[in-house]
Amino acid sequence: MCDLVARTGRLQQRYKDGSRLVAGCIPFRYIDSDEEDGNEKVVQVLMISSSSGPGLLFPKGGWENDETVKEAAVREAVEEAGVRGILMDFLGDYEFKSKTHQDECSPEGLCKAAMYALYVKEELETWPEQKTRTRTWLTIGEAVESCRHAWMKDALVDGFCKWRKEKVTTDED
Repeated sequence: MCDLVARTGRLQQRYKDGSRLVAGCIPFRYIDSDEEDGNEKVVQVLMISSSSGPGLLFPKGGWENDETVKEAAVREAVEEAGVRGILMDFLGDYEFKSKTHQDECSPEGLCKAAMYALYVKEELETWPEQKTRTRTWLTIGEAVESCRHAWMKDALVDGFCKWRKEKVTTDED
């Protein structure tokens, strides 16, 4: 039994300029390479199954009035993917249209997602949405192919991959 409970409903949702504000993250980890020298680390990202159809997603959800955008991103990682870790840098804002979340505050279903990198330190054995979601660790290439939504692919390629490349370059200097 999971002690954590997923938040539901739209009463506490934030909106701005007709868009629902969303927070999410790209959870990642490093694993040892299969190469013979074994010194190289390979990055993997964690994706989750969609509760509404095929394809894989990154954890994301509504940013609520009683939390910061960073707190919302961390909460979504726990609720949807069952992971905790270190929230790293902001990767960018990504706009999309939700087919399932149209309401009086956003009748066209417009959403703006603030995405972050999350370095995973712990995978929980139980988490709020484990009955409706599965987790899958993928290489970047596999994740690009598996993204259900174009905006998430953009967040991965234009956000996460560029951030990681800059981070590695900066850390080596």
